[in-house]
Amino acid sequence: MIRIILVDDHAVVRNGYRRLLDAEPGLQVVGEAASADEANALALRTVADVALVDLSLRGSSGIEAIRGMLARQPALKVLVLSMHEGAGHVTQALRSGALGYLTKYSEPAEVIDGIRRIAAGKRVFSPEIAQVLAAEAIDGDGALAHLTPREFEVLRMLVHGESASGIASSMHLSPKTVLNYLTLIRQKLDADNDFKLLHLAARHGLVDIHHALGA
Repeated sequence: MIRIILVDDHAVVRNGYRRLLDAEPGLQVVGEAASADEANALALRTVADVALVDLSLRGSSGIEAIRGMLARQPALKVLVLSMHEGAGHVTQALRSGALGYLTKYSEPAEVIDGIRRIAAGKRVFSPEIAQVLAAEAIDGDGALAHLTPREFEVLRMLVHGESASGIASSMHLSPKTVLNYLTLIRQKLDADNDFKLLHLAARHGLVDIHHALGA
């Protein structure tokens, strides 16, 4: 029996996954979480084989959830299932410990097969994500790959309009620590202001720049 944890901030989506997976022989959903904090707490009390994780959560993203869950259950296999197809999200999810990455356009049969393959220790990528990774390797434009997962999370929240204090609260850090991260991020990305950071983040699929600028 493959025991599965669902991490998604939409209850309707989690319910849909639960019904799909529990109907499959050999698969069982043993827990659900709507945020990174809930996922980390769940990993402390519920032993599972696979975690199906969305990256868009309330507060900290699925990147933080992946890091936290694996710190508590190192043997857990993580499969990302997300709308985000940008190289930045994909690279950081994998660096945080995810073994696979599917988009939410994936067919139910692909998700089920992906869970079984992930549980067996194999890597799984939807065709769109495989293309993103191939292009990233060929183009060599992996600026965000220089960031640690924690720095990436700070950048993601910043370009989505969060203040330093808001980021600190969501990530359980001090405001000073967040400011230190922002300094390191600007240095690594050679961006001396937030506008340059926004453009770079948009180029790597972290944010829609027109939406961010209110256009």
